[in-house]
Amino acid sequence: MPPSPHEEPDMDMREDFTLTSRDDRTEATLDRAELNRRIDAACERIAPLWPLKHFVAVNPFFGLRDHGFQDASDTLARITGNGLYMSREYYREQLASGRISRDDLRQAIERCGSRLDVEAVERALAAPAPRPKLGMAPVSEVLERVEGGLWSSFVTESISRHCAAYFDLGQAIVAMPWRGQSLYQSWRKAAAIDRSPAMMGLRDFRAAVGRLPADPRDAIALAIGRLGIQDAAVERYLHASLMSIGGWAAWARYLRWQAELGGRRDDAIVDLLAIRLMWDMLLFEEKRSPALIARWREMLAASMRPPSAKRQAAAEIDRILLNAMEIGFQRSVIAGLTGESRPAPHVFRPPVQAAFCIDVRSEVFRRSLETVAPAVQTVGFAGFFGIFIEHVPLGAAQGRSHVPVIFNPGYRIQDRVKGDDADGLQQQRRRRIGLHKAWKGFKLSASSCFSFVESAGLSYGPKLLSDSFGWTRPVPDPHSQGIARRDIVRIGPSLEAVGDGDAGIPAEDRLGHAERILRAMSMTANFGRLVLLAGHGSSTVNNPHATGLDCGACAGQTGEASARVVAALMNDPAVRRGLAGRGIVIPEDTWFVAGLHDTTTDELRLFDTDDVPAALAGDLAQLRQWLEQAGDLARMERAALLGTAGQPDRAVEADVRRRSRDWSEVRPEWALSNNAAFIAAPRARTADMDLEGRAFLHDYDWQKDEGFKILELIMTAPMVVANWINMQYYGSVIDNRRFGSGNKVLHNVVGGAIGVLEGNGGDLRVGLPLQSLHDGRRWMHEPLRLSVFIEAPQAAIDDVIAHQELVRQLVENGWLHLFSIGDNGVFRRLSDGGWERSDMPLAASA
Repeated sequence: MPPSPHEEPDMDMREDFTLTSRDDRTEATLDRAELNRRIDAACERIAPLWPLKHFVAVNPFFGLRDHGFQDASDTLARITGNGLYMSREYYREQLASGRISRDDLRQAIERCGSRLDVEAVERALAAPAPRPKLGMAPVSEVLERVEGGLWSSFVTESISRHCAAYFDLGQAIVAMPWRGQSLYQSWRKAAAIDRSPAMMGLRDFRAAVGRLPADPRDAIALAIGRLGIQDAAVERYLHASLMSIGGWAAWARYLRWQAELGGRRDDAIVDLLAIRLMWDMLLFEEKRSPALIARWREMLAASMRPPSAKRQAAAEIDRILLNAMEIGFQRSVIAGLTGESRPAPHVFRPPVQAAFCIDVRSEVFRRSLETVAPAVQTVGFAGFFGIFIEHVPLGAAQGRSHVPVIFNPGYRIQDRVKGDDADGLQQQRRRRIGLHKAWKGFKLSASSCFSFVESAGLSYGPKLLSDSFGWTRPVPDPHSQGIARRDIVRIGPSLEAVGDGDAGIPAEDRLGHAERILRAMSMTANFGRLVLLAGHGSSTVNNPHATGLDCGACAGQTGEASARVVAALMNDPAVRRGLAGRGIVIPEDTWFVAGLHDTTTDELRLFDTDDVPAALAGDLAQLRQWLEQAGDLARMERAALLGTAGQPDRAVEADVRRRSRDWSEVRPEWALSNNAAFIAAPRARTADMDLEGRAFLHDYDWQKDEGFKILELIMTAPMVVANWINMQYYGSVIDNRRFGSGNKVLHNVVGGAIGVLEGNGGDLRVGLPLQSLHDGRRWMHEPLRLSVFIEAPQAAIDDVIAHQELVRQLVENGWLHLFSIGDNGVFRRLSDGGWERSDMPLAASA
């Protein structure tokens, strides 16, 4: 964002702020450095929100990772009135259905170190839970309690409207005139001419805005003093203020995140915080009354008190119930891991090796493929296949990152066209997309909207009909827009530079990447004749969150580009010669093929098959047949969750195809719903387990991992991404109003591709819609923390935890459960660094 103009403040603001509340008559003194530290700390508490064009899963509690899980729950309860647990009614249903057993409760009591017994927990569960308090509410909410009205929605709507106009990515026909200034400065300009506050009774609002400090941090300091916020409460109050406009705060946090990845700094989130506090302060001063002052002081005092004995007792019950549900799931997984497993794989050469993303949906397809073709060896690996690229589609001016969002891409990959008409095809696509945008702009323009509808409306009847029946798409497919169907197969990413520029992967870098990727996949010998690298994506229409169904490891894009680039890398003769010199010999008759698993329809499409040597034509035909059969099996398994169980396979296939094209379908697929485990182990460990699409499966053989570098990579990248996905689903279920996006039917895209509003106003919504989590009768996702199982020595796991602060926080603060798989059993890591055996009744631990 552009820097804020340095204007002269409207009042004397010193380096040491000594601001006296007219009501408290007490002084709160904060020097500039300490104030800035608390402002930045509050901003860090907010998790980022990625835009719709790459809507990746984010842990909404990422900013609280330095807290223990229970401490974070207590903090959120004081701020919002709700903690991190489901309602008692939900847990009562789980107990009544048998999902939570008395044995689960008994072991959970021991795990939590509680002195309660099972009967006491059951009695507490039968009684009503304590009602949530107000939390640390903004002035607008307290004012509503005092005099009624719709102050909270009015303030939220006002801020949201300004942010949508300021951050707009191209949706607005007329741009805001002050976008060249900072967010805070642009708000001061807009608020100075906004008459809506006066209509709500705030007669002095516009004049008061003109008297505000020009610097947002000075404004924050002023509000803290005027509102009587004591030193101990400042950071919590700032955090609560950001959460009261949490959607736009998350977007501003994303802008800072992206800036930090590039070595820059963005302070839009500080500007937003200043705007939110200015509303609080101006409301408080214009609507001040003895009742408001008293209620405000009461709220501040209550929100800073430690949890009462009643609250602590309720939290203990909640903690036991959550652990009981998790133990019930963990028991089933541990039983499978320690049961009689499939013998070690034979050394014969597999006809096909198929590497899939670790996504939970791939677990179902892998199991189906192994069922129809037992000789096929499947592998689980992160869906970007270890190559750090930004992909520039044909004719595009900008690239799209295809790496986990915690990394930066290292290479810029462009599409190439097979044939001699590359330039013509590129210009043709640009021209067609440009014409489409111009036509859309004409239809939406003020001069044509009425006359156009009246004169041409009937001509859209056939298109409306065909869209409704799923015969056509309501809008062009962005992946193939402007390209003729016959030309699509000729286009794909290239390792080489295309045209001028520094795109592509330099020849001298390729060998190192190929070796690193193969060793990370534990694929260094006994290669099959065909090696399939299968990324994944989805097929939906009229779905703003469509990229949320694609590959999270590819930053919300499909895995197609990554798979095709790595396949090309492995087929490079020079790379193969270099690999042989490093001990990895790929036979001459081995060929790597890229594919894309459509998780909505369970079809797997292969790419660049015209490059496959003729000698492998029979192998390729057999692979296609196996993939088609595996897709049938996977669809039949998913049919039970989609309401088509018991129907013939062709009817099930027709139903999923309809879902992928139906613009009214709110549940095209269940995506990663019900994810609960991450397993890093050889496939033989899990080959006989039906994990029901609930586990991220990452192949890992610690005996081939020299120095445990691959283990460290797994624990710092795929495991963290899986935790983010797991916590996004968790938060969207336990509190969809704050951490989810509500009713999908009411969504309206805002700011071009920033996000959605629920309805025509309110805050920007984060997280997942209800229809992605609930089928109308029950939750389809069980809110459980991720259970991570790694087959590796405990000492090696401990070493990674000791050297990686983020991993240590997730493990030791209880944001996930970590288990070690060994020849002598399965052990759970404790918060104090110890390990306890878990394939037997659990011992007590803190």
